[in-house]
Amino acid sequence: MENDALELLKHLLEIPSVNGTDDERKMAEYLAGYFRKHDVEAKVQQIDETHANVTAFLPGRDPERTIIWNGHLDTVPYGSLDEWKTNPSSAVERDGKMYARGAADMKSGLAAMVYAMCHATERPACNIQFLGTCDEERGGLGAEKVLEEGVMCDAECMLIGEPTGMGLGIAQKGCLWLKLDIKGKTSHGAYPREGASAIHHGMRIAEGLRTYVEGFSHGLLGTSTAQATMIEGGVAPNMTADACRIVMDIRMVPGLTTDMVLSHAEGLLEMERQEKPDLGGEFRILNDRRAIEIDRDHGMVSELRRILEIHGYSGEDVGINFFTDASVLDRQDRKRILLFGPGEPSMAHKPNEYVSIRKYEDAIRVLTTFMTDCSF
Repeated sequence: MENDALELLKHLLEIPSVNGTDDERKMAEYLAGYFRKHDVEAKVQQIDETHANVTAFLPGRDPERTIIWNGHLDTVPYGSLDEWKTNPSSAVERDGKMYARGAADMKSGLAAMVYAMCHATERPACNIQFLGTCDEERGGLGAEKVLEEGVMCDAECMLIGEPTGMGLGIAQKGCLWLKLDIKGKTSHGAYPREGASAIHHGMRIAEGLRTYVEGFSHGLLGTSTAQATMIEGGVAPNMTADACRIVMDIRMVPGLTTDMVLSHAEGLLEMERQEKPDLGGEFRILNDRRAIEIDRDHGMVSELRRILEIHGYSGEDVGINFFTDASVLDRQDRKRILLFGPGEPSMAHKPNEYVSIRKYEDAIRVLTTFMTDCSF
């Protein structure tokens, strides 16, 4: 198994799929061809000139039950090449690790799922639908297209191959990118009381949101976070600013929702208006991914934990701070979702990204057993 599995991983790592730069369709087309070569039904779902998804279906012994396996096809940019010890576009094997952009997040998880499906010697216990989605690292275009065209099977459970270091990702933070457009009133810089500084009041609203958001915490995920990541405003050094635009990156634990954040933001704006009636503003959502959590005693979690322990892993519960396509694919909170993959979460989006070859190969063994034995 080892040589063939490593060759698949290397090939995926060397298909360029940097979000916003490369043609992600090439990943979809290659995977569809790989599935078909191994007699697994697969289709490419075209979206536009550079985006496509790939879907595959493996029938199980129980045709009435289906589990969805999901992974994304894109990667983040390489960043500064000076910080890399290897070429991030080439798969380099060194000291038991495979280095390249996407090695951890999440082409190793993707390859493990595909290899397990294509090389199974027994029929899986239930149907498996594989969804390889594009544009996960930005807007979720691929996941949105899956919903729009209704290609996803009716299934209660979903397994996502994001990096968990072979742990059980039972909880993940949601993500809200919120744009604050604050309108004020200009005045001479020497007479600020005659105006209404959009920058001053916008920053107060942003700080109020940060304080509110950080009041929510979770046992595995820690506290929710909020930070201003972009800011623009002002006319001149000696003029009170009449406009300010702030973008905030808000990461929400289960129990904190987008509606709650927006409601609090509106309340903060109204408080500022009591001081400066000329103040106005609106809030625009740029990205909205809800937080996700599955009960640690759910059958899928218990089954995968049992298999991990057989293969020498503790099966510990882990929390994931980054968002995934799960938040799009299950907007209505109807599926039980678990994250599991060989990559280390700490290596995602960093220079010298790698995956342990042993963990990658073990992930294939775990997934193969999970396919065959799962009875949850």
